[in-house]
Amino acid sequence: MKADSPKPVPPSSATLFVPASNERALKKLVELSPDAVIYDLEDAVSPDRKGDAREMLRDHFRSHRTAPFYRVIRMNPLAGPHGTEDMLAAVACLPDAILLPKVEEPADILALSEALGSISNAAAFRIWAMIETPRGMMNLSVIAELGRAPAARLSALVAGTNDLVAMSGIAPGSERVNLTGFLAQMVMAARAGGISVLDGVFNDIADRDGFEAECRQAAALGFDGKTLIHPAQIETARKAFTPTEEDQRRARRIVDAFADPANAGKAVITVDGQMIEYLHRDAALRLLRRAGQTAPDDRKDL
Repeated sequence: MKADSPKPVPPSSATLFVPASNERALKKLVELSPDAVIYDLEDAVSPDRKGDAREMLRDHFRSHRTAPFYRVIRMNPLAGPHGTEDMLAAVACLPDAILLPKVEEPADILALSEALGSISNAAAFRIWAMIETPRGMMNLSVIAELGRAPAARLSALVAGTNDLVAMSGIAPGSERVNLTGFLAQMVMAARAGGISVLDGVFNDIADRDGFEAECRQAAALGFDGKTLIHPAQIETARKAFTPTEEDQRRARRIVDAFADPANAGKAVITVDGQMIEYLHRDAALRLLRRAGQTAPDDRKDL
């Protein structure tokens, strides 16, 4: 990745966490096809293995200079005892983004962005922010607004539902009924900031039906994808966040109708007997992007 040419954030419907200290898991990545991988230096690595994990990560990236998926490194909090070393290790690896945990205020993002700005080969790195504390939730809108400030580098929010539940004392309840308000708030904040947003992990690997249901719920809430803890979850997540064939066909009809010269200059048209405005066209373009499609005449809008 060139330092002056940041890679666009792709659809991340299936984003897999991998412990940076797990050599077997790192080697297995060549056999997998997630949309993105988060190499974890934080929660998945015990304090006494942080140094080893950083070295293993450097070795992995030296051996695999490119990958078919978006690559993100989750560091420890910058102000903590491992933060600076994690950041330097991440920069040496040249990932696409750095995931900052436990973001509680805009200053957390800006501090990392400023630190990265002082390192020559980190110019293109994006920042992902984990929202996983009550204070982070209370400051969510001002954190997400940094997505509108290019210098802040913020391009995605990640819901840290496990930590949020533990720190708040909230019992998620059946179908996360007690969390949906907070999850919807994250989606709205991300949309206001013009950035992506990913749902938290599902802990019970054996409960495939429960995982599928939670993926569908996250998609219905407006999340761009889900973070995963096991490769077996990849295809289920991708399917849940991929628009159906019929949804794609309808979106294409809307985009094509607005591109028709006969509708030039019209703010409102009729498609399939329904009144369609530009806001529907924009939604159709976003849907096609999620499905991996582009509209030739509107590529800039995707």
